[in-house]
Amino acid sequence: MSPASATGRAAARPAEAPSRKEAPAGGRPGGEGRRRRIRTQLPSTPWLFLGPGLLIVAGFSLYPFVSTVVDSFTDRRTLIGGRYVGGANYQELIHDDMFWTGLRNSLLYMAGVVPLLVVLPLLLALLVARQMPGIAFFRSAFYTPVVASVVVVGLIWVWLLDDRGLVNSVVTGLGFDRIPFLSDSALLLVSAMLVTVWKGLGYYMIIYLAALANVPRELHEAASVDGAGAIRRFFTVTVPAVRSTMVLVGALSSVNAFKVFSEVYLIAGPSGGPGGDDTTLVMLIQRTGTGLSGRVGYASAISVVVFVITLGLMLLVLRANRKEDA
Repeated sequence: MSPASATGRAAARPAEAPSRKEAPAGGRPGGEGRRRRIRTQLPSTPWLFLGPGLLIVAGFSLYPFVSTVVDSFTDRRTLIGGRYVGGANYQELIHDDMFWTGLRNSLLYMAGVVPLLVVLPLLLALLVARQMPGIAFFRSAFYTPVVASVVVVGLIWVWLLDDRGLVNSVVTGLGFDRIPFLSDSALLLVSAMLVTVWKGLGYYMIIYLAALANVPRELHEAASVDGAGAIRRFFTVTVPAVRSTMVLVGALSSVNAFKVFSEVYLIAGPSGGPGGDDTTLVMLIQRTGTGLSGRVGYASAISVVVFVITLGLMLLVLRANRKEDA
């Protein structure tokens, strides 16, 4: 090979790119440059993102809670600033028959609603989880009451259960006496429970559908091979697989049922039914603390009691869930 040809080939070769280590400082930054920029960020940068959310929580949750606790130790009224009275409001609660009536009704409401909202949505989810023609329509139909306004739902049920409503028209048409759904204190509370269950079925059905989607199909197939029928598979496969979800549904429905207001208010009226026998604790808070002469301090004391009882219910549910997991 001649020297001239060797020189030509060397000139035709492209120049080698500089290595990363030799890259100029003004070029594309490497990993070291990215780490250097992260270290130079201000310590307050995360708080710029957390600040708006924390302000909203403090303004609409924390401050009202602290204000309610403080007002519960005063005799404050709607238009009159209160003075400190110590535990006088809580002492009055002990001797207030209306408070015990509201507490009884709230506990009865919870005892009647929670078991139905734990079991019925699970059965409904098992029904609509099957893939068959037209099942999407039934899923939407069962979920429709959830998105409907509670006021509209309450008025519909009042029209259905009235003495001259659709239900009593059918009952009298069959030759039976009218059923006093809205005038009997016991039936009135049961009617409100039915409204709550009917409106909450679709919501908890969606939660159960998400849990059932995570149940391995192999478990059902193995149980079927062992000769287990549909009922036995339900208790030995489905229920253990969704037990944690059932605890969650029980906790959510317990809190919502204990703090019920809209359903009872719409069906029983502002007075809480005949003689106020169907008044719940939240209805008592609304009745006591509103108006020009509302006793804000006394209503705040009832609110604190409701919060303590609700917190106790949540702790009991969490403790039961931990025992099951252990």
